[in-house]
Amino acid sequence: MKRTSLSPSPSANFVGIGGRLKRNRIGDIPANILALSGFLVGTAHYLDLDPYIRVNNMNIAAILVAGRATGRQAKAWLFKDVVLYPAMGFIGLITLWWMIATFRSELMPNPWQALTSNLDYILHPFYRRGPGNLGIGWLLLASLRRVLIGFLLGALVAIPVGFLIGLSRPAMLILNPIIQILRPVSPLAWLPISLAMFGVAEPSAIFVIFITSLWSTMINTALGVGSVPKDYIDVARVLEMPKYRQIFKIILPASLPYIFTGLRLSLGIAWLVIVAVEMLTGGVGIGFFLWDEWNRLNLSSVFLAVIVIGVTGLILDYLISRLQVLVTHRPAKPGS
Repeated sequence: MKRTSLSPSPSANFVGIGGRLKRNRIGDIPANILALSGFLVGTAHYLDLDPYIRVNNMNIAAILVAGRATGRQAKAWLFKDVVLYPAMGFIGLITLWWMIATFRSELMPNPWQALTSNLDYILHPFYRRGPGNLGIGWLLLASLRRVLIGFLLGALVAIPVGFLIGLSRPAMLILNPIIQILRPVSPLAWLPISLAMFGVAEPSAIFVIFITSLWSTMINTALGVGSVPKDYIDVARVLEMPKYRQIFKIILPASLPYIFTGLRLSLGIAWLVIVAVEMLTGGVGIGFFLWDEWNRLNLSSVFLAVIVIGVTGLILDYLISRLQVLVTHRPAKPGS
């Protein structure tokens, strides 16, 4: 006896739902997922794969409506968290700045005055008008170059040493006291030593960045290596996996979230330190620009430098967090 079914064929379901999937925008991910789920359930019913499944077109339509509602909720949540709330914070900060500048106009400019007086820097960030007269873009690049050189050198030293500490108890007992003594030393305390060693400002600034970039990365790497589950290592030993393969196939992937947390902290500290170092050593850089404008009592340019420093730090942290996601395939934790 030929079986009859009240539900349409799977191909009909596929065509109908496929059309809906095409019409949905990329941002309607929950709607697409639920629509596809409806198609799969309807197919199972048609084929009698599960006698307990009783889904008709009304059920699938309900799933699709719920999916679209979920997509709209997700968009609303994304808009509030990514756009609305941060914008409210910035507007509140600018309003507070404007109020303070209104009551103490002799001390600081308001946001509009700061903007108009720095239009030349903003519109022409890469001008060259002589050896010591460069646009703020060139000054920022000079500071970034010092930071990245010192930071990368620090990472090249800190990560292997962190692995050594995490893998070897004797190495941990030998190096831990040295790390705990040197880690609390103020970064600027290294500046006179570096000037005595190198005699000029450029390598001295890079050396200070190098020293201050070590500790967070080193400690977090050692913590990550030491936190690898012992069962992983036991399985590798049972399989007679060589030590170097254990490091690259098991320990390193498991430690990457800790390593990237240390790298984010080290890069943030390095960016903080370079501004102070450039204030003291002079030369070309965003820190020296800030100090020089203060000596000229040009507070509008001081505020511009502060904003540029803050935005650059935010971008650096965002870039390294995106790199963490690409390498580890895990989302970076906010504030880690």
